[in-house]
Amino acid sequence: MIFADGGHAGYFVDRAAGWHGRVISVVKRTAARTFEVLPKRWLLERTFAWVGRYRRLSKDYETLPETSETMIRIAMIHLMLYRLSPG
Repeated sequence: MIFADGGHAGYFVDRAAGWHGRVISVVKRTAARTFEVLPKRWLLERTFAWVGRYRRLSKDYETLPETSETMIRIAMIHLMLYRLSPG
């Protein structure tokens, strides 16, 4: 399952439909003007904050999308190993 922001509702969802059977869920805001926690939207923002802590991923330095994807994978593996390590 891939969670996307409401801004990606049109073109992104149509283009990603052919990605090997992955399901895309668009998380949209409510019409209320008060603060409301949107459950899946915070997962996205939190993950972007974790990835942004890595210097190489704070800006878009890479020329190939595959390199960016690899660096994100390495950052998330590092984060998982850090959390699994005792102490």
